Amino acid sequence: FIKSVESAAFGLLCEKFPLAGGNFFIIFPGSTLLLPGTMNNQGVKEMVERIPMSVTGNKQLREELERLERVERPDIIKAIEVARGHGDLSENAEYHAAKERQGMVEGRIMDLKDKLGRAEVIDCTRVNAKRVVFGTVITLYDVQTEEEVTYRLLGPEEGDVKNGVISFLSPLGNALLGKEEGDDVSVKTPKGVLEYEVVKIVAADTP
Repeated sequence: FIKSVESAAFGLLCEKFPLAGGNFFIIFPGSTLLLPGTMNNQGVKEMVERIPMSVTGNKQLREELERLERVERPDIIKAIEVARGHGDLSENAEYHAAKERQGMVEGRIMDLKDKLGRAEVIDCTRVNAKRVVFGTVITLYDVQTEEEVTYRLLGPEEGDVKNGVISFLSPLGNALLGKEEGDDVSVKTPKGVLEYEVVKIVAADTP
């Protein structure tokens, strides 16, 4: 296991998570995941940045990568060849549009490969729900609206507020990490401070 060297208080918020393969790692709330790497010249173990993501989120990113490599990339290459056949490239709108699209697709492919290469896949159905951690589903009481809202806490690649998913790196997600049922939560936003009470914490019903 990884031990926090930042502070005793910081260490109290460290949480153990089950990986899809049955092993465990520790995540530091409010930061990217750090895992043991190699020993440097001073004999100190260096840390490697890792990206926590759910089993479902990992699957979605892999499917996106496969679609980009097997469908989008070949289609763009064909479109560029067709556009080349139309003559002068300096004023060929189709050619420039295809090249721009190619740059975007290749950039996304590189981004996905990087994230998937550093991913730590977490089975969110097996997380410890005694406090808010990655993968938990949290029901909050909004003090301002006097209504309850429910969010699932995942990573930045999976964040989708409209569908009830927030990133642990977002202001609200970061403020929730480590909280238990009954705790109060204050979140600073451009519109002011938002106040919540943690009503319920459960593990997700999907990995």
